[in-house]
Amino acid sequence: MRATAATVVDRVAGDGRSLDVALAEAKVLDTELPLLRMLCYGTIRHHWRLRWQLGSLLDRPIKSRDRVIEALLAIGLFQLTDTRVPDHASVSMTVEAARVLRRPQYAGLINAVLRNFRRKTPETASNEEAELNHPQWLIDVFRKDWPNDWRSIVDANNERAPMWLRVNSKRTSAAHYAELLALTESASEATTVPGLEHALRLDRAVDVDMLPGFLDGLVSVQDGAAQIAAPWLLAGGGARILDACAAPGGKTGHLLELAGEGPVLTALDLDKDRLAGVRDNLKRLRLDATVVVGDASNPQAWWDGNAFDRILLDAPCSATGVIRRHPDIRLLRRESDIAELAARQMQMLAALWPLLAQGGRLLYVTCSVLQQENDSLVEEFAGKHPDAVESSVLPDYNIRDLMRRKALGFQVLPGTAGMDGFYFACLEKAPGQH
Repeated sequence: MRATAATVVDRVAGDGRSLDVALAEAKVLDTELPLLRMLCYGTIRHHWRLRWQLGSLLDRPIKSRDRVIEALLAIGLFQLTDTRVPDHASVSMTVEAARVLRRPQYAGLINAVLRNFRRKTPETASNEEAELNHPQWLIDVFRKDWPNDWRSIVDANNERAPMWLRVNSKRTSAAHYAELLALTESASEATTVPGLEHALRLDRAVDVDMLPGFLDGLVSVQDGAAQIAAPWLLAGGGARILDACAAPGGKTGHLLELAGEGPVLTALDLDKDRLAGVRDNLKRLRLDATVVVGDASNPQAWWDGNAFDRILLDAPCSATGVIRRHPDIRLLRRESDIAELAARQMQMLAALWPLLAQGGRLLYVTCSVLQQENDSLVEEFAGKHPDAVESSVLPDYNIRDLMRRKALGFQVLPGTAGMDGFYFACLEKAPGQH
C-alpha cells in the first residue's frame, strides 16, 4: 500500500497529475482505497512541511531517477507525525515499500531517516512555504487580496473539509432528512445552517451508499456554499435557464429541484465525458434537462437564438477556494495560470451576456478567492457594459451574513460555517441600456 501511495504522490508532485486521476489509476481493492486516500491526501496536504523536514534529514538529495523514494519518505514522515499508525509499523512498512518499488538499495536509508526523525525533536519550519504548506506565490496573492484574512484562508485550506448534503426539496425537507440520517447504522450528526434551507453539514463523512434514499435522488452531496447559487439565480422565477459549464451537475440538479415543472433548463459543457456524469445525476434525481456539448464562449455553435431569463456561469477558475477538498491544487496551479483563467472567464461573460433577455439575471460564480478572477474581473466587465447592473436580490436574502461584501459581488471565505470558498456576482440586464 505504501508503494502504491508513493507512486500516486510522485505522479502528482513530480508529473503534475491530478490527485483524483492518479488515485483512479491506482489498482487497489475497494477495501484498500480509504487507507490509500488517507496517505495520499495527507502527504499532499502537508507537502511543503514534509519536504522541508526531509531536507533537514537527508545528507544529499535523492537521485532524480529514484524520485519516487522521496515521495515514499514523505509518506513515512506523514505517518509518524499525523496518523495513528504505530511508529514501528510506519517505519517497517515504509522500508518494505522500497523493495516493492524495486529499489531495495534505499531500504537502509529509509530506515535510518525515519528512525532518526523519531529520536529528534521536530524543528520549527524556517520558511513560510513549509510553515503554511502553500507555495510562496499563492501566500503572497492571498496577503495582497485579503490583508486582514489571508492567514485564516491559509489555515482553513490546511484543514479537511466536512461533508455537506443537499436535500431534494421536491421530495423532503432538511429537518426530516436529518431524522432519517440519525436512524441509520452509520449515523452522522447533521447540522443546519441559517440561510441554507436545503443543506446539512455532517460531523463526519458517510459513504453515499449509506445515505438513505441517495440512489433514489432524495439527497445529493454538495458543499454549502455551492448551494447558494440556485436559489439566488431563481429568485422571482425564470422560464428559460442556462447552466453554462454545468459539469459535474450539482448546481444543475439544484436548479431543477427549485424551478418547478414549467421552466426549461439547458445544461451546457465543453467536456462530453463530464456531461455523461450530468446525465447520470439527472437520472438519479428523476429530473430532465436539455444537455448540450458546447463552448460557453462560442454560443453561435449551439444557441438557438431564444434569449434566456436566467444564466448561471460557474466559470472555470483557479479553484483556490476548494483547496481543502483538493490539496493538489497548490502543487498543480501556477501563478501564470491566473491571468489566462481571467481572460477565459471574461471571454465567457462577454459571449453569454447577449444571450440574456432584458430584465434577466446572470449569476457569475467561481470557487476562487482571488480578486483577479472575481470582483476585479466583474467590475471591468460591468464598466464595459452599461446594461449590466448588480442585482438587489441578495440584500433581501439571509445568506448575506455568511458572505463578505466586495465592491461588486460577494465572497464566501473557506471555512466560513464549514463551507468552501466561493465568489458570486449577480448581474441584471437593465432594459433600455446600450
